[in-house]
Amino acid sequence: MKLLHDAILKHGEIVNDSLLKVDAIINHQVDPMLMEQIAQHIYDKFKDRNINKIVTIESSGIAPAILVAHKFNVPLVFLKKAKPSTIQSNYYQSQVFSYTKQTSYTLIASADYIGKNDRILLIDDMLANGQACLGAIDIFKQANAHLETIAILIEKAFQDGREKIKQAGYDVYSLAQIKSMSKNHIEFN
Repeated sequence: MKLLHDAILKHGEIVNDSLLKVDAIINHQVDPMLMEQIAQHIYDKFKDRNINKIVTIESSGIAPAILVAHKFNVPLVFLKKAKPSTIQSNYYQSQVFSYTKQTSYTLIASADYIGKNDRILLIDDMLANGQACLGAIDIFKQANAHLETIAILIEKAFQDGREKIKQAGYDVYSLAQIKSMSKNHIEFN
């Protein structure tokens, strides 16, 4: 998606050869016009699928995911990265290791919001090593929900996340695939 490529080139900051900071458009400050275009693009790509729920992982995926959910006219569920006191029982959980933050966290979803009748479109902001998506997939399996497909805003194609997800049997669609990064250069596939 050229619009996203352009936004990454203009506002992204390369921290090192594997870490891209997109705080100015996605992770800290959100560009609503860009999110609207991203949502329309994702909707157009998957509108013919029988999707009845959009799921994302807090917090960076929420902005694009809520707009996609609005276009599909279906609920948005976001997986929490910590168990809130409001969820006491009847929930699914999965351990995830974040390479960006170098720490583990537990994804949590209430069983009230994900279940066997759900056909899910998972949306996430970034795909690198695939751990967050695999944690979400684990939750969907626990809930006997069907993961229809995965939409990623930015994929670091030089890392192995896509391969891990494909090995698990799922499709991944990325709006921007970064082939390589270096100090002042980003190359897209």
